[in-house]
Amino acid sequence: MCGLRLLAISCALLAGLAGSAAAHVTLEQGEAAADSTYKAVLRVGHGCEGAATNTLRVQIPEGLIVAKPMPKAGWQVELKEGDYAKSYDYYGTPVTKGVTEIAWTGGNLPDNFYDEFVFRVRVTGFEPGTRIHLPVVQECGSAAERWIEIPEAGKSEDDYEHPAPGFTVTPAEAH
Repeated sequence: MCGLRLLAISCALLAGLAGSAAAHVTLEQGEAAADSTYKAVLRVGHGCEGAATNTLRVQIPEGLIVAKPMPKAGWQVELKEGDYAKSYDYYGTPVTKGVTEIAWTGGNLPDNFYDEFVFRVRVTGFEPGTRIHLPVVQECGSAAERWIEIPEAGKSEDDYEHPAPGFTVTPAEAH
């Protein structure tokens, strides 16, 4: 009897841990080919401690260029632009500035619902094997979840409480 009770408690604890690991903002695709267009799908599975999400902001790292968000019904899209640290080639045209942050604002994603926020970028200037992280801030009224922790060398997203979602650059696709 005691063994069954211990097993039940162990299973409940494991289920709780699995639930908390899945509670992060994540990316649908964990890989993107170098020098290609990547469709980033940010998956949001909860609000902030029970409150509905009304804003989602994502920082676009250097080397991800020509960012374009997908419109989302019931939400406004705001773009911040800035200069790149260097010039990038975009199909023969030099690009020196672009979107550095995308924000979906004014929406209402209740805590017990799930949704996705989509944008695309050109992945350029990265070696295969590079891990790219997209810091995300999820705002829920006066509360916020900051998914901004970028792993140090030798660590992974699993080592952090609020990891930034990330993907790995793979070799360029043959044309």
